[in-house]
Amino acid sequence: MEKLLFTCQNCGTEHRKWAGQCSDCNEWNCISEQVMKHNPRIGKKNQSLHTTAITEISTQENPRRSSNIKELDRVLGGGMVPGSAILLGGDPGIGKSTLLLQATAKLAVQGTVLYITGEESIQQVRLRGERIQALHPNLQLLSACELEAMLATIADIKPIAVIIDSIQTTVSNRSSSAPGTVSQVRDCASALIQNCKQQGYTLILVGHVTKDGTLAGPRVLEHMVDAVLYFEGDNGHAHRILRAVKNRFGPAGEIGVFEMSDAGLTSISDASRLFLSERASNIPGSVVLTCMQGTRPLLVEVQALVAPTAYATPKRSSVGLDLNRIGMLSAVLERHMGIALSAYDVYVNVAGGVKITEPAADLAVLLAILSAYQEKVLPHNMAVFGEIGLTGEIRPVSNPEGRAREAANLGFTQILMPHENHTRVQEGKLAATLRDMGTALAFIPVKHLSGATQMALT
Repeated sequence: MEKLLFTCQNCGTEHRKWAGQCSDCNEWNCISEQVMKHNPRIGKKNQSLHTTAITEISTQENPRRSSNIKELDRVLGGGMVPGSAILLGGDPGIGKSTLLLQATAKLAVQGTVLYITGEESIQQVRLRGERIQALHPNLQLLSACELEAMLATIADIKPIAVIIDSIQTTVSNRSSSAPGTVSQVRDCASALIQNCKQQGYTLILVGHVTKDGTLAGPRVLEHMVDAVLYFEGDNGHAHRILRAVKNRFGPAGEIGVFEMSDAGLTSISDASRLFLSERASNIPGSVVLTCMQGTRPLLVEVQALVAPTAYATPKRSSVGLDLNRIGMLSAVLERHMGIALSAYDVYVNVAGGVKITEPAADLAVLLAILSAYQEKVLPHNMAVFGEIGLTGEIRPVSNPEGRAREAANLGFTQILMPHENHTRVQEGKLAATLRDMGTALAFIPVKHLSGATQMALT
């Protein structure tokens, strides 16, 4: 027996009848008609399942399989876990297929790897493999879109890893909806993930992204997989950033940095030096921030520009930082430092296309704005970090030792930091280690915004 069902292609909400606007996500013209077939499992008597005591379960971890790509293994937490499902998303042309082809060619040394492409022919994949030198006899290619055929092929060749490029092109014969719809993506992903858990191979799903930069399809897709990776980049820069938004087998928020070239993607281990390579000296409005991306300390340049506004309402613009936080920090600077920023437009940028989400960037942002406003240059060899409260106090942040060590490795001699973090660093082993190494690194503790500006801009 079949019945009609109307499903929103944006959020997956089911409706009894068609409507121009979805009542849940408020998107227009996103509801499509689907034919739902009778489910033979409905009405079937359920059988009792076997349970296992938690004390009898082995805690030995499955050995990870290294992709021999250092930055990819870093983001995954040390390598690919057998039986895990990974979802990789990114803008078109950013390099998702290139990265996966490089990884699978190196992974093929350990066993058979199946690369299933639904958007390209196997000849196109072969040409890319020749260009980036990613060829191996254990790397098997398949051009297919039918789910049932994929599962039969996987059961036949028993690979150690399977790549589906992409999940939006995969269709199941059990559903009459079009490829890429909510039901097709959900059902196909569920079947593939269940199969990879049973067979023990690593599954990597490539997902399309919407114009907003989020993964297309139902949100439940991100909950079903073990890891969600975003491949970010800018056409104006040669580097690419792989970010782990979710990871059940490693730290979330970890990033890997790559450089795109004609020969493919190259891992960049010294990312801080890359982001500071084009930094200009003796320029107002430039501050070096020591931030954390996952477990990785990173030095980036925060730039600010303050210009008189031509409108009644001043403009606040930000690239790489939260715009709402820029507005809040501007208000803190105006209230506690007596600077009339209401008559100026404020523009803030993180050089290199890096996105910073942690509040430890507050102090760097305020010093950059103040430096641009007063046209005073901060010391070229100074790095800063710290969170700013609404009352102007500077609050401590996590992992001050790692931030200070990264700054010392790049030759910085002064670090402006919260007072509580300074106490922790002095009591730890880092200060003694730096003294033994002969590294001249001065820690400058500050408690309030006024003290920070006095130390940095005098």
